[in-house]
Amino acid sequence: TGKMKPEELAVKAVDPTTFEVTLKAPTPYFLEMLTHQSTYPVNKASIEKLGNDWIKAGNLVSNGAFTLAEFIPNDHIKVVKSKTFHGAADVKLDVVNYFPTEDRSTAIKRFEAGEIDYNDDIPTEQMADLKAKFGDQLKIGPYLGTYYYAIKTDKAPWDNVELRNAVSMAIDRDFLAEKVWQNSMLPGYSMVPPGIEGYTSAMAKFADMSQIDREDEAKKILEKLGYGPNKPLKMEIRYNTSENHKNTAVAIQEQLKPLGIDVTMLNTDTKTHYGHLEQKGDFDVARAGWIADYKDPESFLGISRKASGNNYSDFDNADYEAAMDKAAAAGGKPEERMKDLEAAERILIDQVGQIPLLYYSYKNLVSSKVEGYSPNVMDVHP
Repeated sequence: TGKMKPEELAVKAVDPTTFEVTLKAPTPYFLEMLTHQSTYPVNKASIEKLGNDWIKAGNLVSNGAFTLAEFIPNDHIKVVKSKTFHGAADVKLDVVNYFPTEDRSTAIKRFEAGEIDYNDDIPTEQMADLKAKFGDQLKIGPYLGTYYYAIKTDKAPWDNVELRNAVSMAIDRDFLAEKVWQNSMLPGYSMVPPGIEGYTSAMAKFADMSQIDREDEAKKILEKLGYGPNKPLKMEIRYNTSENHKNTAVAIQEQLKPLGIDVTMLNTDTKTHYGHLEQKGDFDVARAGWIADYKDPESFLGISRKASGNNYSDFDNADYEAAMDKAAAAGGKPEERMKDLEAAERILIDQVGQIPLLYYSYKNLVSSKVEGYSPNVMDVHP
């Protein structure tokens, strides 16, 4: 947050090239965290000398495999192989060009024309056509990410866990995955997606029920709480601009209508949407998503802790906090720690602190000219 004094941070520069961090407890994912962009080192002398120009091509000091050669806004970014990189002998590419393209159809055309070799922004509605056209060049697989709805747990009527569970139960995730997202997503019933070694995600207890049975059970709960066709439950879904997000909300609107839930929708651009959530603005239900910063359940469960800035639902549960604290203290015992995290997720799911809907999958177009592409759940391709 920038509020703590440097001497209180348990970090220090041992010498000009060594940075030391003292941890509160053994943290299995710490080394992987260091690959996140928030931990990249910056050159203090360069910033002090150049001011805001330190990030420009020719000025930027970095320690990766490539250095910035050109940056033309809205046109391209060019990076070239760094001669001073410690593993330069193993870097096979001399130049990489990035082309920002807002129109996804244009990006597809450029790929087809051979102008670009890799594209990771695929129009979901074109999946079948793209598979037929590009065959094995279209790569699809599981990705550590969860598409979910935050639900305002600290205001009526959403402070009622039975009500939250009824709404979650009634949503047909199979339909969302197959029809809305054209099988480019998987139905999701837990906050932690599958794919983390040694961890078993805590699924919603209705996950194995048929959709018809779920809807019947949800209707009974709503009737018990006084809601139905003659007294509909009002619910607003906020989402950020995207045809896929809109279509998801529309599908859920139609699914909940027969249960006596009157759903309205509010669309804003991404900056406004997340700004509203981060500033603790009022809402009922809001679209959100989380991609793993590191391959560990804590990345997904930490966002629902009381103090987390990403806890849009304002979920506040003492048992959950205690379970997460226990897991943190068990850092040196991997199996015990995973069991503690599983227990924490069980609380989160049973209390419906969030409504998981779908698990992400990666969708990449990779030219047959590209060698060394290796699919992985983090969708990272160095």
